Amino acid sequence: MATTEERLQILKMIEEGKISAAEGAELLRALDTKGEKLQAQEPMKGASAPRWFRVRVTDVNSGRNKVNINIPMGLVNVGIKMGARFAPEIEGERLEDILDAVRSGQQGKVMDITDEEDGERIEIFVE
Repeated sequence: MATTEERLQILKMIEEGKISAAEGAELLRALDTKGEKLQAQEPMKGASAPRWFRVRVTDVNSGRNKVNINIPMGLVNVGIKMGARFAPEIEGERLEDILDAVRSGQQGKVMDITDEEDGERIEIFVE
């Protein structure tokens, strides 16, 4: 079942305008259905399962955060599609690389891209 922390995170993203109310409702619905799927999965031995998928976009010149999104791991498939609108340069093969890293249980920084043209650095973490 979804934790209160996960639900509050979704509501906070709606409040801050990071996602629309419809997207938030979709995430909350996904949280309600993820409980039984997660119970069927066996956790990785010797390591705690990652709980968060984090995307951070910073301005290269100032170093200030432009976007900082934290998505519960149970919602990664939905969240990646929504996150793609914040970072359209992550598509196709790069998107598949991210999904493969998540599916394989990789933790830590899974992608670090600097877009010189837009002056942005995009970092993706699984923690």
